[in-house]
Amino acid sequence: MNAADKKLDVRELLRDLEHYAPRRRGWTWRIPAKDLQYGPCTYAELSEPLRRSIAPLAAKSFGGIDPQPMPVITTEIASGRFEDDIRRMRMAAWHGADHIMVIRTAGQSHFDGLIEGTPQGVGGVPITRKQVRASRKALDAIEDEVGRPINFHSYVSGVAGPEIAVMYAEEGVNGAHQDPQYNVLYRNINMVRSFVDAAESKKIMAGADMLQIDGAHNANATAKVAWNVMPELLVQHAVNSAYSVKAGMKKENIALSTVPPAASPAPDLKLNLPYAVAIRDLFDGYRMRAQMNTKYMESSTREATVTHVLNMVVSKLTSADIQSTITPDEGRNVPWHMYNIEACDTAKQALVGMDGLLDCVAVRTDGYMKERVREIKERAVLFFEDMLATGGYFAAVEAGFFIDSGIYPERNGDGMVRKVSGGIGAGTVYDRDPDYFAPVPFHFGDNNVAQYGLDEQDDPSVLIGGSTFADRRKIVYVDELDPEDNVEHRMKDVEKYQDGSILRPEVQWSGDGTVVVDLTIPAAEAIAAAAALEIGRKMNLSDVEVIHREVLHPAEATRIQIKGTYAFDVDVATLTIPPPPDLLSDAEITAFVKDRPIKIVAATVGEDEHSVGLREIIDIKHGGIEKYGIQCEYLGTSVPVDKLVDAAIETDADAILLSTIISHDDVHYRNMKKICDYAIEKGVRDRFLIIGGGTQVTPELAVKQGLDAGFGRGTHGIHVASFLVRRLREKQRP
Repeated sequence: MNAADKKLDVRELLRDLEHYAPRRRGWTWRIPAKDLQYGPCTYAELSEPLRRSIAPLAAKSFGGIDPQPMPVITTEIASGRFEDDIRRMRMAAWHGADHIMVIRTAGQSHFDGLIEGTPQGVGGVPITRKQVRASRKALDAIEDEVGRPINFHSYVSGVAGPEIAVMYAEEGVNGAHQDPQYNVLYRNINMVRSFVDAAESKKIMAGADMLQIDGAHNANATAKVAWNVMPELLVQHAVNSAYSVKAGMKKENIALSTVPPAASPAPDLKLNLPYAVAIRDLFDGYRMRAQMNTKYMESSTREATVTHVLNMVVSKLTSADIQSTITPDEGRNVPWHMYNIEACDTAKQALVGMDGLLDCVAVRTDGYMKERVREIKERAVLFFEDMLATGGYFAAVEAGFFIDSGIYPERNGDGMVRKVSGGIGAGTVYDRDPDYFAPVPFHFGDNNVAQYGLDEQDDPSVLIGGSTFADRRKIVYVDELDPEDNVEHRMKDVEKYQDGSILRPEVQWSGDGTVVVDLTIPAAEAIAAAAALEIGRKMNLSDVEVIHREVLHPAEATRIQIKGTYAFDVDVATLTIPPPPDLLSDAEITAFVKDRPIKIVAATVGEDEHSVGLREIIDIKHGGIEKYGIQCEYLGTSVPVDKLVDAAIETDADAILLSTIISHDDVHYRNMKKICDYAIEKGVRDRFLIIGGGTQVTPELAVKQGLDAGFGRGTHGIHVASFLVRRLREKQRP
């Protein structure tokens, strides 16, 4: 079996982890494949296809192609157990993701040093060396499967930011969020401490060629009126971008997190498109990372998908280097495997579907667009000038300039206020001594290397025999500190599920037994939610919760989704697994029919008036057998079996297709036997194939009644056509 067809062996990944070294560093972008002829289509601006991947469902109509757009696609991971997140990374990569962003625990922003060991996270993953190293090692193997580099990403923030940046540089992390304003505004970390730490962190990230993403988008995710803070967003981007360049980062390694401030039912494009144009006008030369706005994220997957696609229209019209994907996880407070994958597929399929969009349409540069873009930029410039006149960024934060819900110059007095002398880590920054020296590379500020006979471009760590960046033997690898809450204990608890022989449904963790049930209950919302919980309990689910509710009508019905835990295992050895259908290609079937025409007669037999299923097997509109050139004589419904056989004789048909849905008293099988008996009685049984089909038909019992084949639920035209061609081909052989 190919390694790609096996489950990832997490225990093997953890083995000898102390000796693992990342095989590459720095951020990678997709390789363009301009004017690519791929399957039946020609594309203007794709990236190179993957070696192994999962194509969109619609790809079956296009030869199974899986085109990859140019923007890097992000998926966010936050289950709290890295051993399970590794599996999700693999799934996401096969669906087109090449930017794996691991969300840290919220509390980690306040840790004052690196944490070691692997305790389970709450709302994220504790960023430890073991977690990072295991994930990067897993991504090496996943890269080999899909044939594309995958960027690993997390956060360099909090009072331990520089230490985390060092560890990331050592362990081959490819990108990180780094924005001192995020610390100040959202984690109440002292301003001076945050900006001093940021300078050091950015210097280290620059030395490791890491991509930096900023956090300005949090303003419109938290502001009361998100589209009013557009001028502020541009100012926040400017502060962090300029600071990053001063710290030594290359502009092309700085990505602005361009989150649209509005979402439907607001006029999405009219509000968001001018902002997207304005930010690209002001920040030429920087990268753009497009992300959905979590402010509007509820628990509806449909609503999230609509917002996501509308956002990508803006991305495509104005360019995006990275397309992030956000799922309803935040609204449900559960990180779902499935929705990560759906979001990757949505991004991939939408961006590919809009390939060549700018060859068809253009963003206007006059009228409303011109005036609105100019207004946003002017307000941003005035905001920036006001900030400088107030005394600079620190003074502006103290004055509550930021996240104020008024559109500048209007202020509503509800902005975030932080004090220069306050916050976490206040008073922990000291002036350097005149002869200060640190024997480390990528160090920000005057390091006084001349006193040791070194030039500015020299690596000061030569004085101590090199740094951990160059000599990994100097890294002290700490495995586990917590004797109970660690990966070995967690994996031991679910050991029986590791090889896939024992199964239990899952949502976020191996063996968690979680299932999701979708219900439509004919009652008002409150009653429907209570009823859904009771239904879940009667289904023997434990820990039942309502995770989504959607009113279909205030009196008629409510859609409810519940989740609960299913406490039973399935032993694969006890399952009856039918072999996969051995299908011929469309081209092979069509070629055979062209050389050797096929004619069939078809009907629903007995007293059965159902016709939809049979017509879907026949009709070209539904991808039925007509599309291959097979001649179909449809006799209708409630056709006696003798009439069907007589029609086959009269038309010199190759096969009879009888459909039967009604199954009480086994009438469907009795009709199958009756048609075979009548064909034998007429002496024509060997002249044509007889095939039965219906939702209650099983292949084995159909053959037992004398038919050549039976097809049940889930059958499509290609299944029947493949069978016809194979059997008729056998008849032709001498």
